[in-house]
Amino acid sequence: MRKLLLSTLLFCGIYLNVFAAVGCSLDDPDRDVKRIFPSSSGYLTKLVTLKELGGAPLLDQIEEKLGDKLDPVYEDLDVPYAYYVVLKGKEPIGYIHGINQKGKFGVLQIVVATDPEEKIIALYYQRISSPEASKFRSAAFTGQFKGLTLPDFYKYNLADNKLSGWAVTKITDSSSNSPEDFRATLRGIKKDLILLDYFLHGQKNGGVKK
Repeated sequence: MRKLLLSTLLFCGIYLNVFAAVGCSLDDPDRDVKRIFPSSSGYLTKLVTLKELGGAPLLDQIEEKLGDKLDPVYEDLDVPYAYYVVLKGKEPIGYIHGINQKGKFGVLQIVVATDPEEKIIALYYQRISSPEASKFRSAAFTGQFKGLTLPDFYKYNLADNKLSGWAVTKITDSSSNSPEDFRATLRGIKKDLILLDYFLHGQKNGGVKK
């Protein structure tokens, strides 16, 4: 049973069973780490949950910063989030982390790579079921997020979908008829960067910014 559980956690998925959710891990971390960080010499994997870091009070803080409620099933306190600390020698040169985000046609599995200062250097979909998946996966779309940081995403209001004063206001939906998945992508990335900031950096970019 223990072996089965550990094997399951190696892959992105939504439910371990009907009551337990799992987070998003890389399908092939050796390949992906080397592809995104060619100069890397290795990586460390860290699994953390909201429950072990602060429980319900921390969940409330995350929701406040996100500007939205977390799903009680697949974003609950027990979800383990996987973080890959990419090394060159003994020094971290970046991080890779993924997030599960509910989309119109199913779950989006969005993987984000950041530098040590939490700036996005790469982003891709490990899973997306949209009929317009190729448009979302395109470099023209994903490349728009390079250089963005968490403070940029704090300027994105999930409630009204407005980019009020966003540093990169040219971010556009590349799809023809999938605005729900576009908004889900923005929510997922914002959530991912908030969790990274909490889990690995002690809220370096913390604070609710309006």
